Amino acid sequence: MLKRIDEFRHLFAEKHIELVIPDIVQTLSEEELIDILPQVDGWIIGDDPATERVFIAGKNGNLKAAVKWGVGTDNVDFAACKKLGIPIINTPNMFGSEVATIAMAYVLGLARQTYYIDREVRKGNWVKPAGRSLAGLTVSLIGFGDIGKATAKYLKAFDMQVNIYDPFATKTESDLADYEFCSFPDKLQDADFVIVTCALTPQTKHLINKDTIALMKDGVYFINVSRGGVMDEDAVIDALQSGKILAAGLDVFEVEPLPAESRLRQFDQCIFGTHNGSNTIEGVRRATYRALEHLFEFLNI
Repeated sequence: MLKRIDEFRHLFAEKHIELVIPDIVQTLSEEELIDILPQVDGWIIGDDPATERVFIAGKNGNLKAAVKWGVGTDNVDFAACKKLGIPIINTPNMFGSEVATIAMAYVLGLARQTYYIDREVRKGNWVKPAGRSLAGLTVSLIGFGDIGKATAKYLKAFDMQVNIYDPFATKTESDLADYEFCSFPDKLQDADFVIVTCALTPQTKHLINKDTIALMKDGVYFINVSRGGVMDEDAVIDALQSGKILAAGLDVFEVEPLPAESRLRQFDQCIFGTHNGSNTIEGVRRATYRALEHLFEFLNI
């Protein structure tokens, strides 16, 4: 949103709102937010630590309302907002297709090693690794919300068998015909690809761990486009080291940006992202307009 903020400046100008844009790369710290929030009336939250301490500081100043931009809410203390009387809402169902296309980019990139080939050609090498044909392969898809549904549809277009894991999934007749719904971790051992699209909650924290990875087949491909906390990163690294996980496509990490000293960087067969799955021109525009609508409504302007 911040990189394309100029597109929305006129909306603030029309309502005589002063726009405050912090200088950040990924997120602000708690202390930085505690300094800033008392000075503003409304807050559009990204992936910043929207903790009780932060909201208390805002409430003690001018903060009147907040909107979580995007779908994920694991970084936001909604209970604190309720206790403090701060209206807040997120913008769900904005990026299902966008994040699903990133998931498919990882599926295709890992299966055909296109990223590895590109790196080698740039070095002057002419490599021809054998890839995998997708038709007939099995995917364990963890999460069947907006993103999971879109991902499942794309996977089926490649004639892949899709096993769904989501205890809260609502299933249509078409879904029941197209996919198999499983209780985690049943049939995890059948998967050629394990793809995570679920929300990060106390129940899904480190859902992908040493024990659940041990249930997977040797040489599985692992993809995470949800939140870094859903996976135990050390367990994933150990599995990459042993070959249990052949390669991974990770758009998210437990610490972001990925630290320079991260052991993940040693695995050339992996594809890494920058928590960028939702970032398309169209998706950002759609979510930003929705967030501003909510915020202006909360502020009665």
